[in-house]
Amino acid sequence: MTTATTPNAIRHYLQFSDLTADEYAYLFDRMAIIKKKFKTYEKHQPLTDRTLAMIFEKASTRTRVSFEAGMYQLGGSVVHLTTGDSQLGRAEPIEDSAKVISRMVDIVMIRTYEQTKIDTFAAHSRVPVINGLTNEFHPCQILADIFTYIEHRGSIQGKTIAWVGDGNNMANTWLQAAEILGFTVHVSTPSGYEVDQSIAGIRSGDSYKVFKDPMEACRGADLVTTDVWTSMGYESENEARRKAFADWCVDEDMMRIAQPDALFMHCLPAHRGEEVQAEVIDGPQSVVWDEAENRLHAQKALMEFLLLGRL
Repeated sequence: MTTATTPNAIRHYLQFSDLTADEYAYLFDRMAIIKKKFKTYEKHQPLTDRTLAMIFEKASTRTRVSFEAGMYQLGGSVVHLTTGDSQLGRAEPIEDSAKVISRMVDIVMIRTYEQTKIDTFAAHSRVPVINGLTNEFHPCQILADIFTYIEHRGSIQGKTIAWVGDGNNMANTWLQAAEILGFTVHVSTPSGYEVDQSIAGIRSGDSYKVFKDPMEACRGADLVTTDVWTSMGYESENEARRKAFADWCVDEDMMRIAQPDALFMHCLPAHRGEEVQAEVIDGPQSVVWDEAENRLHAQKALMEFLLLGRL
C-alpha cells in the first residue's frame, strides 16, 4: 500500500523559487508516472473528496481546463469563481476572502494581476495556494515547459534556453528556474522591456546572459521560447509594442542558428507572424502541443504533492 509523507506545514506554490531542486526532481518523476497512468486509462485518484477552488481575475483557457480536468481526474471536485460572481469583485478584503474560502476547500488556485494579491491571500489561507499566473510570475507554465524538455531531450541541467521577447512573467520565472536547476537563459528583449532582476528575485546574474541581438541569444541554444508581445493587462500598449518588438519574431533563421536538435516552445495563445513565424510554431522543432498538454500532468503532480507530500 502506498503511503504519503504529509508536510508539517502548509506549502504554497507562488513562485518557482518556492521549491528546491530535489523537490523538482521528485515532481518531474511523478509527472511522468501520472501522465503514463492518464495515457493508459489507469485510474489515479489520491485526492478523492478533496476540493479545489479556482479563482480567476484574468481570463483563461489552458489554466482552467488543465486544473479543472486534473482535479476531477485525481478524484476531487472543483469550485470555479471569478471576480464577477464572488465577493472578490465587490471590494471584500483579500484577507477575509482567504479566511473564508480556505475553511471550505482543500486547495486554491488563483490567476490574477499583482503578485501581492496572491501573496496576501496565501498569508491568510489555511490551505495550499497555487499561482495560476500573475503579472510577475507563471510558475505552473515553466513547470510544464521543463517537464516537456525532459521528455524530449533528457535533463535540462547545463543546457541553454533562449528567451526572445518581453521581459515578462514568463521570463522572470525562467530566470528563477535556471538558478535552481542549473541551466542558463539567454535573454533578448527590446530596449525598455528588459527583465527586472529585482522582480525576478534571483540572487545573481550567473545563470543568465543578456543579448541586444535576438539572433545571438539563439546561437547554440537547446531551446528557443517566446510569448506574446502584449500580455493581459497591457493592451493599451499594443501598438507601441508592435513597433518595439518588430525584430523579436522567432523565425527560421533563429532556429537555424540554435542547436540542430533545438526545441521551440510557446505558452500560447500565439500570434503567428508577430512573436513567431508560422513555419516555426507549426514546424518540426515545435513541441507547443505537448507543452500545453503537460500543464495537466504537471499540475496534477503539484496538487498531489502540496496536499499529500511525497508518495
